[in-house]
Parts: sequence; C-alpha cells; structure tokens
Amino acid sequence: MTRKAWAWAFYDWANSAFPTVVSTFVIAAYFAQGIAPDAATGQAQWGWMQSAAGLAIALLSPVLGAVADAGGRRRTLLALFTLLTAVATALIWFARPDPAYALYALLCVGLATIAFEVGTVFYNSMLPEVAPRERLGRVSGLAWGLGYAGGLACLAVSLVLLVQPDPALFGLDRGQAEHVRATALLVAAWLLVFSWPVLLALPDPPGRKPSWSDAAAKGLAEIRDLLRTLPQRPTLTRFLVARLFYTDGLNTLFAFGAIYAAGVFGMPFEKILLFGIAMNVAAGGGAALFALVEDRVGSRRMVLAALAAIILLGAPLLLTTSETWFWILALSLGLFFGPAQAASRAFMARIAPPEEAAACFGLFALSGRVTGFLGPAVLAAVTAATDSQRLGMATVLGFLALGALILATVKEAE
Repeated sequence: MTRKAWAWAFYDWANSAFPTVVSTFVIAAYFAQGIAPDAATGQAQWGWMQSAAGLAIALLSPVLGAVADAGGRRRTLLALFTLLTAVATALIWFARPDPAYALYALLCVGLATIAFEVGTVFYNSMLPEVAPRERLGRVSGLAWGLGYAGGLACLAVSLVLLVQPDPALFGLDRGQAEHVRATALLVAAWLLVFSWPVLLALPDPPGRKPSWSDAAAKGLAEIRDLLRTLPQRPTLTRFLVARLFYTDGLNTLFAFGAIYAAGVFGMPFEKILLFGIAMNVAAGGGAALFALVEDRVGSRRMVLAALAAIILLGAPLLLTTSETWFWILALSLGLFFGPAQAASRAFMARIAPPEEAAACFGLFALSGRVTGFLGPAVLAAVTAATDSQRLGMATVLGFLALGALILATVKEAE
C-alpha cells in the first residue's frame, strides 16, 4: 500500500473507537444496566434511538455526499463531522447512572451516531483515490482490519486505565459510574488525535470552489439525476436494495451485542469489555485475512459467503444457554463481520463513477440506513411484546437472509 493509502486507512483506526466503545460494548451496556430502569427497557429505548438516528442519516447522507462532489469539499466536510462526533461523544460524560438521564444519554449518542455515519460518506468516497481498481478489495479490507485493531486498542485502554482499577484511577467515582462514563472522553480524544493523517494526505482539489449555496444547488441536482437514472443501472440498484436489508441486520446485531450479553448472561462491564476485545481480534483478523483473497474471488461473492456464515452461526448462538458456547459461537461469527462490510465498500467503489463517488457513497450510506430504523424497531417491538431478548435478536437473521437472497441476483462488477 502507498503512503496515501495508509493515511486513508488510518482513519479507520481513529473512528472505529466510537462504534466499538460507545455503540456496542461499553456505553450501550452502561445505558442498559446503569441508566435504564431494566435491561429489556434499555434495549427497547436504545432501539428507538438507533431508529431515529438511522432515519436522519438516511436523509442527510446522499444530499451531503452530492454537495461534497459539487463543491470539492470532501476533506472539509470530513473534518467537520469528525469534530461533531467527538464533541457529542464527550458530552456523554455528563450522563449519570439515573433513569432521569436516559433522554440526555440517548440524545448525545444519537447525535454522535449521525455525525459519525455522515462522516464515513466522505471518507469512503476517497477509496478510489488511494487504490487502483485491481486492489480496491485489499486496501478496503486491510483498512477495515486496522479499524478493528483501533477499536481493540481503545477498548484495552478503557479496560486497563478506566474500568478495571478499584479504586479507580484519576479520582473517578465508581459509585457514580465515572470510571465507565470516562470512556466517552477517551473515545472523543482518540478520534481527534488519530484522524489527522487522512486530512493531510487527501486535501480538497485546488482552485476556486463554488459557494456553499451553489454547491448545495448542484449537489441536489446531481442526486436527483442519479436517482432518476437508477433504473438504467441494474447492478447499482440491486446492490443498494440488497444492502438495505443485510446491513440493517449487521448494524442491529453489532449495536445490540453487548446489551444482549449483559441482559441474557448477566455479564458485568469488565467481562463485556473482554468480550469486545476478543470480538475485535476475531473481526480484525477476518477482515485482514479475507482481504488477501477478495480481489481474486470478487467482492460480491465475498459478501455472500460472509452473510451465509453469520446466519449459520447466529442461529445456534441465539439458542444456547451456555455462556461458554456463546463465546465460541460469537467469536466464530465475528470472523465474518469485517469481510461482509469491507467487501461491500470495495464493491461500491468498483461500480461508482469517479465524478459521482461521494453521491454514490451517500446512496451507499442511505442503503445502510434508510431501513436502519426498521431493524432496531422490529427488535425493540418484539423484545417489548415478548419480554425476551432472545426473540428480539432473532429478528436480525431474517434481515440478513433477505439481503443475501437479493444480492445473489446481482452481477459481479466487471
């Protein structure tokens, strides 16, 4: 990989701390166990928050992606939304372990999630600039593996310096969960410290740029034209429709993994962190390993193989009552998270016209979020109706299967 490709990939290291520590393992579990009245209520409330954030992301991503294309400001917008993610994440520090802080905590996490996801639109659209077409899969997969390593490193620091020490370091009050809440401050600092290489290596194009109002007008026209021509682009259209469903399933599974482990198996925060570290090792290793062969087998086939493996492992994982088997099945399933996501990004980069890259990746984000409210909403509704976290999580497998069936009808990119 070139220096520019490494600089681009290092942003995965920087921003993966947010979904790992905040959305999945630490803050999500803290909300369910420490702020919400009970675990099932916490899972349902977290689900509604994720649904609202997903709807906002679906509406904003294509438009802002097209504006970035028209205005030549991908780096500028990436820097802005990175800063917004860090600020909203840092504000989680003030969410005390009391149900009265539930709405505040959900608002902070929701705003940070929106800024994080919109920022990835501009980041992902830079992939064709840093890798030749024949190596898109390798660069995307290795970057995804580096991202899991970043999440692992941030989790490890959280465990060693903040969560585990008793008495807590830095004068933190364990009774007020300050040792857990401080992980949000760590994630915000992590993002700001490690996100600068891509901002230096991939500047916006030189020359005079249109005003923001002109860029917005041109961007809206671009996204309108792109949507109008989708029926003449069957590969792009079917891929986006397939991704509507399987990414919804993957995001829901990823977002509720820690809440499920905490509620069903009663894992304390320390064990959830260890579980998160092990999952990141498995997912990062899988992403890096399969990246070495993806360009030969094809990105679409890689996604299909990964989804099939997740479904086959997910069914017994939801049935087991043994914590040991839960660990074994979850870590095996984790091997295929990275390939499913990284290969999807590479496939999008292969079929997106360069002049419409950010707009296409805006649709890519849209396809991952326009039904993003549906997976968490179905999970939340089933969990609330049955008072069963197992039955709620089982809905995820249906989304994965439907997405895989549609993706099977998509032709491999030439």
